Amino acid sequence: MLLAMDARRISALELLDASIAQSHRLKAELNAVVTEDPEPARAAARAIDERRAKGEASSTIGLLAGVPMTVKDTLDAGGMPASAGLQRYLGRPVGDAAAVGRIRTEGAVIWGKTNVPVRASDWQSFNALYGTTNNPWDLERTPGGSSGGAAAALAAGITPLEIGSDIGGSLRVPASFCGVFAHKPTYGLVSQRGHVPPAPGSAAEPDLGVIGPMARSARDLRLLLSIFANGPVPAKAPPAILNGLIVGLWLDEPAFSLDPEVRAAIETFAADLSAAGTVVDTVQSPVDGRGLMDVYEQLLYPLVTFGLPPSRRRALSLMRGAARRLGGRATWARLTLAATLTHHEWLIAHERREKFGLTMRRFFERYDVLIAPVAPVAAFRHDHRLMPRRKLLCSDGRKAPYSAMLDWIALATACGLPATAIPVGLSATGLPVGVQIIGPRGGDSKTLAVAQAIEEQLGGFHPPPLEWGAP
Repeated sequence: MLLAMDARRISALELLDASIAQSHRLKAELNAVVTEDPEPARAAARAIDERRAKGEASSTIGLLAGVPMTVKDTLDAGGMPASAGLQRYLGRPVGDAAAVGRIRTEGAVIWGKTNVPVRASDWQSFNALYGTTNNPWDLERTPGGSSGGAAAALAAGITPLEIGSDIGGSLRVPASFCGVFAHKPTYGLVSQRGHVPPAPGSAAEPDLGVIGPMARSARDLRLLLSIFANGPVPAKAPPAILNGLIVGLWLDEPAFSLDPEVRAAIETFAADLSAAGTVVDTVQSPVDGRGLMDVYEQLLYPLVTFGLPPSRRRALSLMRGAARRLGGRATWARLTLAATLTHHEWLIAHERREKFGLTMRRFFERYDVLIAPVAPVAAFRHDHRLMPRRKLLCSDGRKAPYSAMLDWIALATACGLPATAIPVGLSATGLPVGVQIIGPRGGDSKTLAVAQAIEEQLGGFHPPPLEWGAP
């Protein structure tokens, strides 16, 4: 794209207009882009075209000079404040979120925002403000959440790059459901300033949460991450060498669910990886799954409920006594206790988290990376009932609790590890299946290099069939 603009085969303005046109063409069926601010974007594109006309190359204008982009609607972007699916967050003057400002400085032309669930707190992207986003592989299914609009826009060719966020799989799940790439950085590598939630204007950066890139290739993930990372991530680097790479493959954990179709797709991918010379060692759970989920829930749910209205917080506090009497045996009781954690209880959970981190440090002394499922199922049908009523339906008829969507993503999030999500094939019913390549803390370049090698040697993104969007 940048080479084409430098060679004057296409202009930044033409690329921008093509992106907007693709969004409009697919709007009724997909509803991925929910807010637009095209005129400032066109002015920015024209300015970049004028600089190129004067002989400047992309290398001097910026790493993203003229690339049209959308960003997830939990990130403030100039005249487009983050709504997080709520009307009350609109209409406020905002600048750019930290990550958005950095890509704009490198010449990105930001023209729209992509849909999310309310407060980015679901694995489906719908809200009363903007409606429901559909999966381009099957319009009756969710693209995932909370970066669901972003993943759908990438898969459908509306945008070449996106910025998302992840605290409960919100980068990795949509990438897996839509067949695109995403990277959850090491915790703290990217500033969260300007992300909503927490409430607009918050100074503290939440525990567990990250901002990360989404794209249709591993190389593009690396380029985008290199721009807004707070630490050194090279914009370009050679892929890893698959021959001799030592990989742990994690598909079995007694406390977690995994659909047989998802397992089969990952096992086929693992066989291809082994044929390429990679040492693929099937591993048991690197940590105790149930203990991991206990800790993760205790760290996560106070963050999820932090911005709730005072009346909701008081109601949770009143429920705590009953939850303690049940000993957390019921799901509602366990989550209520997690949401109302005392500081002393949090310190205990944090200590347990750090011990899991030490276990993973020892794990990566033996293995280069850990490959694991992203989600227990492929993209599921829209289900907008109250969360306690939702279930995940596996292809063999088994059901899993909706909260099982947290299972496979918990390890990297709780321990602050980098995880690159890549597409590895299709389920028997024709839906994308992804895996996450998890690395040691600070090993973002390693997981991205492995992702790039897999993409270049075994295959990567395949566009969904968009017959439903034909003119």
